[in-house]
Amino acid sequence: MAKPNGEASKIPAAANPLAEEPTKIASNINYHANFSPHFSPFKFEPEQAYYATAESVRDRLIQNWNETYLHFHRKNPKQTYYLSMEYLQGRALTNAIGNLNVQSAYAEALNKLGHDLENITEQEKDAALGNGGLGRLASCFLDSMATLNLPAWGYGLRYRYGLFKQRIAKDGQEETAEDWLEKFSPWEVVRHDVVYPIRFFGRVHVNPDGSRKWVEGEVLKALAYDVPIPGYKTKNTISLRLWDAKACSEDFNLFQFNDGQYESAAQLHSRAQQICAVLYPGDATEEGKLLRLKQQFFLCSASLQDIIFRFKERKQGAELKWSEFPTKVAVQMNDTHPTLAIPELMRLLLDEEGLGWDEAWDVTSRTVAYTNHTVLPEALEKWSQTVMWKLLPRHMEIIQEIDKRFIEMVRATRKDLENKIPTMCVLDNNPQKPVVRMANLCVVSAHTVNGVAELHSDILKNELFADYVSIWPSKFQNKTNGITPRRWLKFCSPELSNIITKWLKTDEWATNLDLLVGLRNLADDAKLQEEWASAKMANKKRLAQYIEHVTGVEIDPNSLFDIQVKRIHEYKRQLLNILGAIYRYKKLKEMSPEERKKATPRTVMIGGKAFATYTNAKRIVKLVNDVGDVVNTDPEVNSYLKVVFVPNYNVSVAELLIPGSELSQHISTAGMEASGTSNMKFALNGCLIIGTLDGANVEIREEVGQENFFLFGATADEVPKLRKDRENGLFKPDPRFEEAKKFIRSGAFGSYDYNPLLDSLEGNSGFGRADYFLVGHDFAGYLDAQARVDEAYKDKKKWLKSSILSTAGSGKFSSDRTIAQYAKEIWKIEECRVP
Repeated sequence: MAKPNGEASKIPAAANPLAEEPTKIASNINYHANFSPHFSPFKFEPEQAYYATAESVRDRLIQNWNETYLHFHRKNPKQTYYLSMEYLQGRALTNAIGNLNVQSAYAEALNKLGHDLENITEQEKDAALGNGGLGRLASCFLDSMATLNLPAWGYGLRYRYGLFKQRIAKDGQEETAEDWLEKFSPWEVVRHDVVYPIRFFGRVHVNPDGSRKWVEGEVLKALAYDVPIPGYKTKNTISLRLWDAKACSEDFNLFQFNDGQYESAAQLHSRAQQICAVLYPGDATEEGKLLRLKQQFFLCSASLQDIIFRFKERKQGAELKWSEFPTKVAVQMNDTHPTLAIPELMRLLLDEEGLGWDEAWDVTSRTVAYTNHTVLPEALEKWSQTVMWKLLPRHMEIIQEIDKRFIEMVRATRKDLENKIPTMCVLDNNPQKPVVRMANLCVVSAHTVNGVAELHSDILKNELFADYVSIWPSKFQNKTNGITPRRWLKFCSPELSNIITKWLKTDEWATNLDLLVGLRNLADDAKLQEEWASAKMANKKRLAQYIEHVTGVEIDPNSLFDIQVKRIHEYKRQLLNILGAIYRYKKLKEMSPEERKKATPRTVMIGGKAFATYTNAKRIVKLVNDVGDVVNTDPEVNSYLKVVFVPNYNVSVAELLIPGSELSQHISTAGMEASGTSNMKFALNGCLIIGTLDGANVEIREEVGQENFFLFGATADEVPKLRKDRENGLFKPDPRFEEAKKFIRSGAFGSYDYNPLLDSLEGNSGFGRADYFLVGHDFAGYLDAQARVDEAYKDKKKWLKSSILSTAGSGKFSSDRTIAQYAKEIWKIEECRVP
């Protein structure tokens, strides 16, 4: 048996794939340990127990999954296909047993086998398929699609090494490859029968009848790996289909290999491996740009070939009418990365299926919809026309035709927009740098374009896409983002969840988050406040243990836990946060011991990855660590202030940080964060927010009540004028801002040269200077807001009431609400529940 001397030897190893009773579940786990072996026999350590447990849970999922697939096949409803370059799934085990409602049965089963569920779940590595909010949103959306029983699937890429694993060394951030697939993932099922050819390069062949065909070049294979996505308390289990790239055995040149030319013999195999090696490979070089474009096309082409195959398969011999395609298929492009879905669907319809242009365009434009996630110019993708012609010659012909027809339409129907055509058209033919503007291609081609928070959608309609709005006013919508309340409250904060369920007298809030509003009338109840405080303290202690484990820094659970976790980016202003902490440290140093006793003790935690080539972001990471090294070892101050950088931030780390947080910083320059979703997770967990009027902060503040939100900073409509004033030398910095910068320059935090970072805050003009993100302008307001936080935290009853009201106001921010709106207003799909 699995563990001859242990508990496991008392449990028979018998297959019980659908077991619900703990002894039978234990049997099934033991069965997998013995008969689905991945390790040497007789080993049943936590790691082996994790894989066997995951396979036991997967048995249950596969049953539901197959039934869901069959049900969708028989009913043939209109189905949504969500295309995203990123998914940030987090661990699957806790989520799966939670959604299947078998947590206690699995906990008991593992006890019988001599293991502890919490310890076993810790063995799972986060799937490294994403980086930030974009990927986590996609994962929340899949959870809601399954929970709402919607006919929907996700499509993505199976990155072997992810973005990177972050280590903090003496020089700051170091990047190493993620190792989530080093052994294997028990959640994925490879579909050896689902393989599609993907072509790159080549040329366009014109047939005698004038029809065109893309030929030659190099052809790789896309192989499907499916990951089951279970809905909460429902049988519906949908798929996240991830594509991996491979070459065939005939692409291996045996003659060259035997001649000692090993690299060139396997050239296509190594090119195939590059495609799904890394998320967002560096694109400073020509090769890097080409690889990124290959990844995007690989995702789009494989997914569309698969979607068309399923459309035909479900016709089951009935006559194929392409005009019906948009009544059976909705394709949602998550940001501009999957834009190539537009010309690729056109190519498949024109060249492979033989449709005429007008019919193909009608089908395509009724099928695809586009979600915009950013107004940052560098994130609105623009691809070099030269690179595009080289890699995708047929697609460039199609894009040219789309652009030509769009320009003709504007000239014919909107003479007043004639002078706007150069900025509205898809191809920017600037001879110095001709590019394809992907966002423009999306807006011109999609039937619907949406922003992800009210403020963001307003900026899109009134500024970024204003000219298009005048042509197609009904094309633009808002869909405020949301988060899944299962992963982000019920499973990650069981103590708080149980209290909410007890006081609301129902656990229905997990699928109807608006019920949380019932906590409003209870927020003054002393008994609830006491229970609430003890749940928060349990989460803070758990977090403090984790912080000590990964950083070696001891933090006091009685101090105010102040957390900012997100990608490191200048617009998200981690620099503002650390400058505030530096100023706080300097003032504490200047106080007498008696004065210090009146200060509110605080632990500032900052976490997030800086992109490997983003120098200033990496300098910010270094600064946070340097400040922490000084502050945390300063005996005069370290019982009043600690500064901790939390390394390798990911979903599992967030599941500890968010429930343990009391104040959370969402302090981006107004107008720059499309929505943000971690703000919603913190608010849902009863954490108060200090923030600007940016993204979804605006709506969160409306919902939780402005007295429970610490507001500061310029508003989005003030920002352009403030930048102009700066250019004209009218900015007068607050003396406290100057003091904080001077303190860094004094060498108080070591000898590293922070001048290049601080220079970005100086001067009135020039690239990378003049404080584009308004750190200096907002610094005074930020310090004043933090002083209000310090005061508020001293009144424990009032703080607890605000915390409860924060959770009570979070109902709107469920991804179930967001997805129900997408389904009804964009995709036009309906529930398809497995009986």
